[in-house]
Amino acid sequence: MFFSRNAAVYCYEVSMVTFTTTPVDNTRAVSSASERRESDLAAVYPHNVKASQEHDVAPHLLPAKVLQNDAEAIAAAHELAALARLHAARRDQERALPWSEIEHFTRSGLGSISIPRAYGGPEVSFVTLAEVFRIISVADPALGQIPQNQFGILHLLQGSANEQQKQSLFRSVLDGWRIGNAGPERGTKNTLELKARITADGDRFVINGQKFYSTGALFAHWVAVKALDDQGRQMMAFVKRGTPGLRIVDDWSGFGQRTTASGTVLLDNVPVDAENVIDNWRLSLTPNIQGAVSQLIQAAIDAGIARGAIDDAIAFVRDRSRPWIDAKVERASDDLYVIADIGKLKLELHAAEALLRKAGQELDAINASPIDEHAAARASIAVARAKVLTTEISLLASEKLFELAGSRATLAEFNLDRHWRNARVHTLHDPVRWKYHAVGTWHLNGTLPARHSWI
Repeated sequence: MFFSRNAAVYCYEVSMVTFTTTPVDNTRAVSSASERRESDLAAVYPHNVKASQEHDVAPHLLPAKVLQNDAEAIAAAHELAALARLHAARRDQERALPWSEIEHFTRSGLGSISIPRAYGGPEVSFVTLAEVFRIISVADPALGQIPQNQFGILHLLQGSANEQQKQSLFRSVLDGWRIGNAGPERGTKNTLELKARITADGDRFVINGQKFYSTGALFAHWVAVKALDDQGRQMMAFVKRGTPGLRIVDDWSGFGQRTTASGTVLLDNVPVDAENVIDNWRLSLTPNIQGAVSQLIQAAIDAGIARGAIDDAIAFVRDRSRPWIDAKVERASDDLYVIADIGKLKLELHAAEALLRKAGQELDAINASPIDEHAAARASIAVARAKVLTTEISLLASEKLFELAGSRATLAEFNLDRHWRNARVHTLHDPVRWKYHAVGTWHLNGTLPARHSWI
């Protein structure tokens, strides 16, 4: 990786392909190569993110394995985690995007592990899917988060895409294509409201809008864009990288999950073929477990953050910390209070991991039969239980690390604060207080949870 102060761009050279992105401190703006009226820009880009006229370039497409079963998926996750762990702290400090690790993820076959067997994939269990994300996120939760939307979208396609679309999109992922997210927007009433629009243009469609929190888009070959059609229905358009009018701005400046590149996607009269437009609105017509699947992966990432923080706390206390004077012991690891706190953290971690596994098992059982509204509700509640505990232990463990390890653990050279920063940012994806509410009103009043991607 290198940068030019004069050009104000970062360049990443990966597999003989150069990726050029704007730095975080560039006030969320890409310089325009040609003049456009400010009034025109304001109408399309209300948050003052200006459209670059540089042509978007797709990442290099690499050959990908197709894994055969759950055991191979778990083994591939451990192999990737071992690689990702080596420089995870440095990547976070320098905000160096994990291109090499993401490409390893793809080449290993992990990107297609949830594709149904009928379409050539291994269709691993939800238990395994969660475990894969947990394993990777212990090593680097940013690396775990980058492909999470791909798996939510792959599951969504099973319920909303037509047969031709499923054949084409599943095949592309098996061939190594990555899917990035362009769903959320800033400046809307809530996370469900969309301002982006997709309109018919002959036998094709055209998309206009601006997205943010676009995790995975910079690394993707397909950008999955949510937009409303002329009838106000939600559609999902799969836009190929390199399409004219598509711009991906690397302006994510969150203090945690710093290398996810979860920034802006600009869409200025972006053309898309009709066969790549999914009737996403159809998903709301029948009960499904789309939200539960998405939340399961979120919970797995938080569980990984928690284990990573506890592992680093134990290692630091053993190897670097000094015992407190009143403990009257030679090693910090012999301090009775430290021992007790590590025991508590481990118990809470094991409880969270157990509920995560139980939630995966519940989804596997429910997915094996026709899904009615009560089955969908059971799936959401099972995952909500796990999400509560994984949220709490990730925050507690990453904060407790410093209390147990001592002042030296706060030095920048160790970058141990990344665990708390990652936990705090990632757990804000959806408020855990509403998980308590969903579980409570389910048990108390028999109220079914809402049907969306956050429960």
